[in-house]
Amino acid sequence: MRASRHGGQNSEAPLKRSGKVEDLLREGEEIQITKRKRIIARLVRTKPAVPAQRPDFLARLKKIYRGKPLEMTGAELVSRERDR
Repeated sequence: MRASRHGGQNSEAPLKRSGKVEDLLREGEEIQITKRKRIIARLVRTKPAVPAQRPDFLARLKKIYRGKPLEMTGAELVSRERDR
């Protein structure tokens, strides 16, 4: 973030308070940003991302093919298609 001066006021002060804002958000507090006594924005803590579970591909393959070996490998199928 770049701090600049606007209208004779130093805008670095809000940047220095951002640590305090982060602390409040971590504690679960909602922060309201107001302009002329009207709320123009709300800052709320986000929910932690839940890692997506990967499908069990091996179990799927076993269910589909039931342990039967294939007549041809994948590489042989690709090679055959390329020779067309």
